[in-house]
Amino acid sequence: MPDELSRDQRERYRRHLVFSEIGEAGQRRLLSSSALIIGAGGLGSPAALYLTSCGVGRIGLVDSDDLELSNLHRQVLYAVEDIGKPKVTSAYERLSSLNPDVRIKTYNIRLEPGNIEGIVKDYGVVLDCTDNFSSKYLSNDTCVRLGKPLVMGGIYRFEGQATVILPGKGPCYRCIFPEPPAPGTMLPPEEAGLLGSVPGVIGAIQATEALKLLAGIGEPLCGKLLRYDARTCGFSVLRFKMNEHCPSCGRR
Repeated sequence: MPDELSRDQRERYRRHLVFSEIGEAGQRRLLSSSALIIGAGGLGSPAALYLTSCGVGRIGLVDSDDLELSNLHRQVLYAVEDIGKPKVTSAYERLSSLNPDVRIKTYNIRLEPGNIEGIVKDYGVVLDCTDNFSSKYLSNDTCVRLGKPLVMGGIYRFEGQATVILPGKGPCYRCIFPEPPAPGTMLPPEEAGLLGSVPGVIGAIQATEALKLLAGIGEPLCGKLLRYDARTCGFSVLRFKMNEHCPSCGRR
């Protein structure tokens, strides 16, 4: 943790410093902290922008995709000239220019059981910004096993949801969603459609939950699933408990 903030840092983070809940000590904690963002798309874009702007000292970005034109209606981290480039390459350039206090590390790979632990273990909090259940279960199981806080986000058409997994302190993702949706009950993202602003709402919530965890402030969304419906601008919260028979976090 830095002993004190520089003059530029005091100016950059001035609106954090006036909070008694954050202050200089909290900002120094953020600058000494780290976050891993899995998926640099619709959710990962706003999450990465906010974590970088707020001074999370080290951020990892995982994504194996190249940018496509159809991504640009929701993936606000990128521009037309980035089409065809690896997302993590363009993300690195944008985020590095946004805040020199933050070190960005990129992983142009697809996470699998054989490589995910070696990456996740190096970060203080993980944000799952993927768009499929298999990836979310993989992130969940790994973070539960390693004891890493995990901020989950999901989006579908006009709706979004977010929750925080704190291993040993509340339910994990499998406790909330024991099984993926039955085949045929949900269209794939490219067929279902998505209102482009919805990922911005949920990605910002994910970033906020991660900042709260890293700065040690507020009450996390642990044991709660926050749901958002853009059609009514309505929010609701569902509460869940740990499942002792859960194959990931339950008693063995």
